[in-house]
Amino acid sequence: MKTLLPEGWAPPQGYANGIEVRAGRIVFLAGQVGWDAQQRFHSADIAPQFAQALDNILAILREAGGRPEHICRITAFCCDRTRYLVARKELGAIWRERMGRHYPAMSMIFVADLLDHPAVIELEATAVLPSEPANP
Repeated sequence: MKTLLPEGWAPPQGYANGIEVRAGRIVFLAGQVGWDAQQRFHSADIAPQFAQALDNILAILREAGGRPEHICRITAFCCDRTRYLVARKELGAIWRERMGRHYPAMSMIFVADLLDHPAVIELEATAVLPSEPANP
């Protein structure tokens, strides 16, 4: 996986403009909200929901044998731009705790609402895992 940064461009903060992947197994991760494995929300606040949604993404990825560094794209859907901006520092700390310094290509889309109430943020991702070794 290679991070793409055109010559002369300022480096983005907290994401990559593009990621190049040459080979591997592609894993598509459906949108995950901030509920637990039994689909219960424990908070209506953005930071705990973000943490749980990211944990959900990583749990599904582990089912495929993947790790955080295999994620090449994340799209976030958020219901409240102001709450997101206020929580950015806390969200960054949550990110670094789970993802380290791995920053895939990302998009943030602000939406009017999400299907699962009281969700305020939803994350979906694409990961590329190393190809499985050939059978002898």
